[in-house]
Amino acid sequence: MQVSVETTTGLERQLTVVVPADRVDGDVAKRVQQTARTVRLDGFRPGKVPVKVVKKRYGQGIRQEVIGEVVQQSFYEAIQQENLTPAGGPNVEFKNDKEGEDFSYTATFEVYPEIALADFSSVEIVKNSAEVKEADLDQMIETLQKQQAAFEEADKAAAEGDQLNIDFEGFIDGEAFDGGTATGMDLVLGSNTMIPGFEAQLEGAKAGEEKEVNVTFPEEYHAENLKGKDAKFNVKVNKVSAQVLPELNEEFFAKFGIEEKTVDSFRVEVRKNMERELTQALKSKLKEAVFSKLVEINAIDVPAALIDGEIDAMRRQAIQQFGGENANIDPNMLPKEMFAEQAEKRVKVGLLVAEVIKANELKVDEDRVRTTVEELAATYQEPQQVIDWYYSNQEMLNQINNLVLEDQVMDLLLDSAKVSETELSYEDAIKPAAPAAEEESEEA
Repeated sequence: MQVSVETTTGLERQLTVVVPADRVDGDVAKRVQQTARTVRLDGFRPGKVPVKVVKKRYGQGIRQEVIGEVVQQSFYEAIQQENLTPAGGPNVEFKNDKEGEDFSYTATFEVYPEIALADFSSVEIVKNSAEVKEADLDQMIETLQKQQAAFEEADKAAAEGDQLNIDFEGFIDGEAFDGGTATGMDLVLGSNTMIPGFEAQLEGAKAGEEKEVNVTFPEEYHAENLKGKDAKFNVKVNKVSAQVLPELNEEFFAKFGIEEKTVDSFRVEVRKNMERELTQALKSKLKEAVFSKLVEINAIDVPAALIDGEIDAMRRQAIQQFGGENANIDPNMLPKEMFAEQAEKRVKVGLLVAEVIKANELKVDEDRVRTTVEELAATYQEPQQVIDWYYSNQEMLNQINNLVLEDQVMDLLLDSAKVSETELSYEDAIKPAAPAAEEESEEA
């Protein structure tokens, strides 16, 4: 077998493979003979069909089958021989597949980039810190109360947080428009359910009042015919209802699975959850900062095949998030451009993290894996059952191993970087960072 390699552009390689005729023709002849022993044809006894007849009727199909197997086997042999690592499947083009002549084809594919990691010691990283204060705890408990709140009709002027029952009709240039009318709709002021400015203009209204609300549809509004248009809404307020928070009592605590149904126990449990969320948020921000710098100082080419694969994965994730696994939506309907930039960064992070692991011969820390599993299990009622489940499910355990290995990479890079610290409020600390680094480095 003859093999030659040509670099076309960047990471693209073109492999030309020539396979001796006797390898293909010999396999075809064997396959034809095997078929002759088993095929059933009218006018012939089983196993007595002449080879010539079998070759005439089935020869072309058998040859294509053999060629497919030869391409698969010879391609693997060729990339092993040339020490190549494809980053995606090859695009195969036959050059000569005539019987009696050497079989030849070209395989075009991308390879993984060669990476020489830049020195991380000059990188500056800001490490955030924060704590859960009593005021944060009080605000969280109030938020939980609001989630369970009821609304009671009240004889008062509407304020933010109140629920209004309204009828409205919208007009653009004096003409009513589709979708601009509603009857008996409940609207909580401050929920930002309506377009900007709509809810604020209803503050102060009372039941029975009619108000004129003037707004401008956003330029990015989903309805093409309404983008950027000025509109007037005639609104009638049917009812104003005030928000009534539930009491902090046993009935309220039971909704959150609190065993000791007291205010003190509830505050302890809420604080634990807040601190757990805060720890994870700070870690995500730090990992995002470290891995972003890793990408910034290491300019690498990225195989298009890997980016396309990541885009496909992100499309499927988007469909699952918005429509569930059973959503009857073709992921390919979502434009590639929506995900291209983030997909490229994810692939870069994955390649670079993998290179750090390889260069430093990092092995997953089993103690950290155990600790991570136990921390995840602690949020469930039967922690030991969750721990046992993880350790009996290799796929899920591998996910934890990958996360821990990423943490080890982050720690290694931080040890060599210039790290400064800054304190954030709890609210700022738990705000999502840019795309989570945990997701971006799945390729590792």
